[in-house]
Amino acid sequence: MNVTLEVASAEISLKELMECDTSSVIVLDKLAGEPLDVKVNGTLFAKAEVVVMNGNYGLRIVELSGTSLDAFAP
Repeated sequence: MNVTLEVASAEISLKELMECDTSSVIVLDKLAGEPLDVKVNGTLFAKAEVVVMNGNYGLRIVELSGTSLDAFAP
């Protein structure tokens, strides 16, 4: 299974993307401090916050989406 943490997203044009340089800022669709989306195989599974454990990043689940893990079974 592929588990990903989506911080936020933005929709911008190809022209805007091509104009980006090392000082560019792309405004995202989440506020700082909001729970982040945990996706399993691309489907929202939970909301979480980032934690650090033994020097590694981790996720603390704060809300489940209601999507059953059975939906991900082969």
